[in-house]
Amino acid sequence: MGSSSRDAMRRLIASPTVTAVPGAANALTARLAVEVGFEAVYVTGAGVANTFLGAPDIGLVTLTELTAHVGAIREAVDVPLIVDADTGFGNAVGVRRTVRELERAGADAIQLEDQRSPKRCGHFAGKELVGADEMVQKVRAAVEAREDERLAIIARTDARANEGFAAALDRATAYREAGADIIFVEAPQTVEELRAIPEKLGGAQVVNLVEGGRTPLLPLDELNGFTIALFANAALQGAIKGTLAALEELHRTGSLVAASRHLTGWAERQRLVGKSFFDSLEERYAVRPPHVS
Repeated sequence: MGSSSRDAMRRLIASPTVTAVPGAANALTARLAVEVGFEAVYVTGAGVANTFLGAPDIGLVTLTELTAHVGAIREAVDVPLIVDADTGFGNAVGVRRTVRELERAGADAIQLEDQRSPKRCGHFAGKELVGADEMVQKVRAAVEAREDERLAIIARTDARANEGFAAALDRATAYREAGADIIFVEAPQTVEELRAIPEKLGGAQVVNLVEGGRTPLLPLDELNGFTIALFANAALQGAIKGTLAALEELHRTGSLVAASRHLTGWAERQRLVGKSFFDSLEERYAVRPPHVS
């Protein structure tokens, strides 16, 4: 954490081209994202709920649990961390504490949404919203709470599903005027809506591309005007599929050899978690027996 990741986050926001950002629910996934070349990581609330609790994205993760995940991921990677803070864990006063906790844990951008608690995944049915004026105050509280002005505040609206596309744009505009650095209109339902968001709102924008979700899955080179393209669930869905394949093979055959085609090898696994680095630390701080002449 520090100036390098915050500065990198600000450069990402200012870039005229869209940056692909994968979701990571844990430190290992964040390491893998950096390994293949991604420039930032999204700490996905849905992913944390799915992997840590084995539960759907329905607002069950606590601030303490999320903060612990952010701290672990921050320790593992140096790239910017965009953190999904759901509804901010309370009213505007609660948002103030949330921003302080996540900023200190290592967040470089914090995302807040205008759903009523308990929230739901942005691509689920049955979402309820707080009033736009209440969300404006949450955004104001988030902006005023940050200790480092380089920390970015992302304001997300889920109004498309309940109030329509025009209302979602109106809310997004209000949140930007309240001080949000980046705007996130969740779950536009057509290509036309998707393309209209950056055209009508301008500034830094997020789009969230979810397999099975409501937003059209356009390729990156067709997302002109967006700043960040989130792939919040891709790594998790890949991990689930790979894990099931390995376990099914092991259950069917009773043989680890048979299942090995689905497994990352021992040496590669140790490399990816930085074992050689920790070996060097153990060597550096090892207690040596006294020299006997």
